[in-house]
Amino acid sequence: MSLTLTTIGAYPKPAGLPVTDWFGGESTTGRSFPTVATSCPDHSRDTVTMPNVATIDPFSLSDDLGPAKVVHLTERRTGLRAVVVVDNVAAGQAIGGTRMALDASAELCFRLARAMTLKNAMAGLRHGGAKSVIIADPKQPLADKERLVRAFAAGMRDLTEYAPGPDMGTDEQCMAWIRDEIGRAVGLPPELGGLPLDQLGATGFGLAVAADVAADRIGLDLDGARVVVQGYGSVGRHAARFLSVRGCVLVGASDSRGGVSDPDGLDLDRLDELKAAGRSVREHAGQTLEHGDEVGVPCDIWVPAAGPDVLRSDNIDNLTARLVLQGANLPATAEAEHRMHERGVLSLPDFVANAGGVICGAVEYAGGTRTQAFDLIAERVAANTAAMLEESDRTGVEPRGVAMEIARARVERAMTTRRWV
Repeated sequence: MSLTLTTIGAYPKPAGLPVTDWFGGESTTGRSFPTVATSCPDHSRDTVTMPNVATIDPFSLSDDLGPAKVVHLTERRTGLRAVVVVDNVAAGQAIGGTRMALDASAELCFRLARAMTLKNAMAGLRHGGAKSVIIADPKQPLADKERLVRAFAAGMRDLTEYAPGPDMGTDEQCMAWIRDEIGRAVGLPPELGGLPLDQLGATGFGLAVAADVAADRIGLDLDGARVVVQGYGSVGRHAARFLSVRGCVLVGASDSRGGVSDPDGLDLDRLDELKAAGRSVREHAGQTLEHGDEVGVPCDIWVPAAGPDVLRSDNIDNLTARLVLQGANLPATAEAEHRMHERGVLSLPDFVANAGGVICGAVEYAGGTRTQAFDLIAERVAANTAAMLEESDRTGVEPRGVAMEIARARVERAMTTRRWV
């Protein structure tokens, strides 16, 4: 039904799809596109140059941890174009979200998969790391989206070492379609025994737990602390809620269409009403923000909860926050991380602070309950945040560097127990 393409060996060219449109877009690495020979039952053997399939030499992203597999999927009738990266399975079957976005790429998928390897190891889960991306508009008609997601699931049926979960552009309904096709997924609807992340807000809860630990370290009183959420969606809105319970005040919020700020605070109920109606948070009363303006809104805590690389060298000095809670995966570039550390801004890395979602997914997959999931989130996120910050204070190394060393050591220890990884 679907065509599976790996980064090892020949790449078939899908029928009826121009090579130049296969995965679209420009290379984000500055490297030239690989030229490879293709062989397919209905096509003569030819040599083609493919943009953004791997966008790089297939092995150039490999290191001693992974990836174990990189698979490309296409399906002519639905127009499916997807990438699955199974990074490391030393700890067990990999868990990682399925993202749907028009700007997704194989390289981004690898970066996200590695983040999941580190996150799952840091959380002490019996799961390795993986990620998948579907290159499509997540706001397409629901019937079209269902066909696309089901085609994706059918194409990765034999990748039994990977159980997908919800991510940007997908939700528990998408996971239900996937499980219906292949019998495995996490983040399912409650009717299927799931612990739906969008409803429970497990990731946002974990961010608030991390904030408790970090605030004590830097002497920040959460009662009255001003918060800005970049990406007021399934992660961001729950983070705002859990932080508000601690007395924090949301003074800025944004979504894909813009944002709004008010130093006196935004009404969370009103924001939720707007999002539920398919409208933008920028319709809330207050100062309207254009994309990127939210970085400069005066605040104590800044929560990136949308896409990658939103904090960069060209905007990081506009940030006024003392604490950054990384609700999104890879929200800051390396340069931005270094600059925050230099300025004394405490940035809690994604694979520590936003692990609540995958912990909840792992508990669901094992047949656990909501209470068990939230208890485990509170325990693991608090302990890991504290251990990371203690070591960072002791060594002077920025928190992300410390956390990467801890997580990598755990993965390497797991790898010593396996014959093949």
